[in-house]
Parts: sequence; C-alpha cells; structure tokens
Amino acid sequence: MDFSVKKLASDAGVFFSRAVQFTQENLGQAEKTELDAHFENLLTRADNTKNWTEKILRQTEVLLQPSPSARVEEFLYEKLDRKIPSRVTTAELLGQYMTEAANDFGPSTPYGQTLIKVGETQKHLGTAERDFIHSSSINFLTPLRNFLEGDWKTISKERRILQNRRLDLDACKARLKKAKAAEAKAAALPDFQETRPRNYILSASASALWSDEVDKAEHELRVAQTEFDRQAEVTRLLLEGISSTHVNHLRCLHEFAEAQATYFAQSYQYMVDLQKQLGSSRAELFPAPVVGNTDPASPPLSTSPPPATLPVLQVASSNPGEVPLNPVEVPPPVSGTRKARVLYDYEAADSKELSLSADELITVYSLPGLDPDWLIGERGNKKGKVPVTYLELLS
Repeated sequence: MDFSVKKLASDAGVFFSRAVQFTQENLGQAEKTELDAHFENLLTRADNTKNWTEKILRQTEVLLQPSPSARVEEFLYEKLDRKIPSRVTTAELLGQYMTEAANDFGPSTPYGQTLIKVGETQKHLGTAERDFIHSSSINFLTPLRNFLEGDWKTISKERRILQNRRLDLDACKARLKKAKAAEAKAAALPDFQETRPRNYILSASASALWSDEVDKAEHELRVAQTEFDRQAEVTRLLLEGISSTHVNHLRCLHEFAEAQATYFAQSYQYMVDLQKQLGSSRAELFPAPVVGNTDPASPPLSTSPPPATLPVLQVASSNPGEVPLNPVEVPPPVSGTRKARVLYDYEAADSKELSLSADELITVYSLPGLDPDWLIGERGNKKGKVPVTYLELLS
C-alpha cells in the first residue's frame, strides 16, 4: 500500500512538472529542446501520410459503397468481428426486377424478351461490380486500415513518449540552471562579519547545500538526456519505416487500378454485347421502310406520325428492290444527309466499309435495302458502310 501511494505521488509530481514545463514553453518563459531538421521532416511526412491515407480510405469506401447506412452496418460488423453479410448490388436487383417483369408480361413477347436480355446484362454488371468491390476491399482498403490501426498507433504512442522525455529533459535543464544560479549567488555573497560569525556558518552551509543540488540536478539531467536519446532513436526508426509503407501502398494502388480497369472493361463488353442483341431485335421488330411503295391496298401500319429517320436514297435499277453490288459507288443524295459523331474507333473489314476514329464527325445517309444496322458514311472524299451502333446521330 505504501509503495502504491509513493508511486502515485511520484507520478503526480512528474505530471505536474511536465505540465509546468509545457505551459512555460507555450508562454515563451522556458527553453525547448529542438529536434534536428531531418527528424522534423520525418514527423511532417508521417503526419501527411496519416492524413491523406484517412481521406483516401474514406473516399474509397464511399466509392465502393455509396449508401451511408450500409457503410455504418459494415463498420459495426467489422468492430464486432463478425462476417459482413452478402449484399445484392443495385444492378443485380434491377436485373432481378426486369426478369420478374418479363415473366409477368410474357417472356415470349417482344417487350418481355428485351426485358430478359437487359436484365441478364444488369445481373452480369452487378456480378462484375461485386467482384470489383471484394477485390478492392481486400487488396486496397485492408492495407490502409492496417496502417492506421496498427503502425500509426505504434508511431503515435512512441511520439507521445518522446514528447514526455523531452519535457523531462527540459525540466531537468531548467532545474540545473536555477541550482547553478543559486549556488553562484550564495558563493558570491558570503557573510564575513566578524561580529556575527553565526551568519558566516549559515552562509557556508547554504553554499554547500546548493552545491549538492547542482550535483543532483546534473545527475538527473544525464539520466533524462540518455532516456531522451534512446526514445528519439526508437521514434526515428519507426518514422523512417514510413518509406516502406509508401512502397506497400503503391503496390496496393496498382492492384486497385487493375481491378477497376477489369471491372470497366467487363462492363463495356457486356454493354456492347447487349447493344448487338438489341440491334438485331430492333431490325426484326422495326424493319426499314420500303421506298416507292404506292400500292393503295396496303394500309398504313399506324395512324401516328412516323418516327424521324435518315433519308433513303432512290437508286435506279433494272429490278426494283435490288441492292447495288457496291453501295459505296452510289452518289450521295443532294439533300437530306445528316451529321453523326463517332463514338468508338472502328476498323473497316473490307473496301466497302469506312474506318472510323472516335469523336470525329462524318456525313451519313441510308440506301434502300441496306441492312438497318448499317449506314453509308462520308468523310472528305472517302465513303463506305459504317455500323449504326458506333454513331451518335446529330440533328
């Protein structure tokens, strides 16, 4: 019990001494031991690493899981050391709803068939998104969290210890300075009055007492300096380890970028495949209008105004409806052509097709009997067939 009380009193004294030293330093009333420039640079780099790692971690979590409630739920499961339940992505849920709607409307109807195709694509997109989230969580988020919850906590702990050792060192320096000043004052003003020999004895005793205090303060200063140097070296080694942390995070960043690139590449391929499927279905459901049909017995398909389409060039032929062998050789119409912006690069498969470059503008028009998935495109003195899915028709 006595030992505990003494230790408590000693700890309280040390804490009070540090508090006094810290306050006096902030008020400019005490000297402060400065760290070398290299050490200060290590501290600054460590702080920047911690701050930016936190921001990158939080924003990546928002990217992978935009829902705040879902992120809170995952955080609680993680803190409780329980497995996070599997969650359906929004794309997978949309695909499920589309499939159920198709079964309700009739999977053999055109609308039902299209719902099934789009729904399956949405499910594939959801699966790719789930794989991307899982890969990013393991290969990118986990190393960042391990740094913040492991290495950084160790660094922070050692920095606090170093701060306390520095306060102890500066407090010892201050006590030694005061002891030496008192010793010098006692030695410089002794009382040598012969009529009062007792005062001389007291003055000599005070000088000896302050000499003992100086010796004690010097011993405490040596001990404090040794502890400070030892702790500074430990902290320096941990701070220099930030370089290894950067190398590890660099590797994780490459893996995150590769996972994201794979996800977007898969998504793009799924959408291209869907676009081809929908293009074929559209050609079957909405065939190209027949040009020059004047048969009065043929009733109109609909009383509503026809949708806007590209002008179809009339081509003279011995057999009506016959497509020229080489539509590229047919001259363009005088009026009615439209501009189109190229969405993707396209490499011509033969001399009848026109190669395209993304974002360029070309002139397009149609020909009778031409596949509805194709148009005739012109760029300068070059022309040829171009796929409709690669174009954005402009007004």
